[in-house]
Amino acid sequence: MIESKSIVAVFPGQGSQRTGMGKDFYEQIPVCRQTYEEASDALGLDVSSICFNEDARLNLTEYTQPCIITTEIAMLRGLSQRFDFSAQWFGGHSLGEFAALIAAGVMPFAETVKIVRTRGKLMQEAVPVGIGSMAAVISENIDINMLKKLLENLPVDIANINSANQVVISGEATALPEIEKKMAQVFQTGKPYRFVQLNVSAPFHSRIMKKIEEPFFHTLKEVGGDLKPQNAPKVTSNFTGSFHKNDVASIRGNLVNQLSNTVNWRENMLCLAAKSEEVFEIGPGRPLREFFKTIGVTCQSITGLAAAEKVFAGAN
Repeated sequence: MIESKSIVAVFPGQGSQRTGMGKDFYEQIPVCRQTYEEASDALGLDVSSICFNEDARLNLTEYTQPCIITTEIAMLRGLSQRFDFSAQWFGGHSLGEFAALIAAGVMPFAETVKIVRTRGKLMQEAVPVGIGSMAAVISENIDINMLKKLLENLPVDIANINSANQVVISGEATALPEIEKKMAQVFQTGKPYRFVQLNVSAPFHSRIMKKIEEPFFHTLKEVGGDLKPQNAPKVTSNFTGSFHKNDVASIRGNLVNQLSNTVNWRENMLCLAAKSEEVFEIGPGRPLREFFKTIGVTCQSITGLAAAEKVFAGAN
């Protein structure tokens, strides 16, 4: 059994998906199979088939988002059933924030998979494929103010502050070469850096997503009516960088604002680490582990049942 102590659970977002994700949990733990079935019933499509087989829909945002959320919640429920795993604090990166809110008991699972499917559809439809793009800026102790200055008067925004050493920018694809050129001039006499264009289908967390805020707000109100805000202060908000408040309007507002504003993940990590240094990343990929390293915190990543067995060796 897991010792009873303060534990943090964090969930990665879009980009962590992979074919076969969650299949070992599905095959070996009944509650995990039930979770996939619950999502399939809610959405009217076979979620397990999309996740486990070579299916192009897994990389289409409308399907990617509910598939990742289903897998992460199935894994969490499986860890709880098999290893008595229980967390008291929760965080999620971008899409992962919805998994964190489900895990904390703020949002109901079946309703939330519907919400994130609509979210993914709206995000994809906000801009034609190829018009928007994202890029990661990687260097030691990135000066955010300097980066903001480089972006002035350009249709590109800071999408994610992932750590002191990685920031993601997002916006119109045609502007990225100019930004890369500007960065080469700024960094030429200083420290080394990398500018990596990301393979994404839309410019997430940029001003281009502003147009979908209103329809997404209506989706949250119509579908996500059964919120339990009293549990929200256990979960970090990407938009504010701190914990959610015990207030339905605030929770919805944070999730709407997250669409077109910066994901303040570094602030989220610092808030969570202040509660506990026992941090577990639960999901099909493990991007958050490296980010936690930059603040001196060891994050144990559970991407499958074999990894869980190793982490919880000796647990019943």
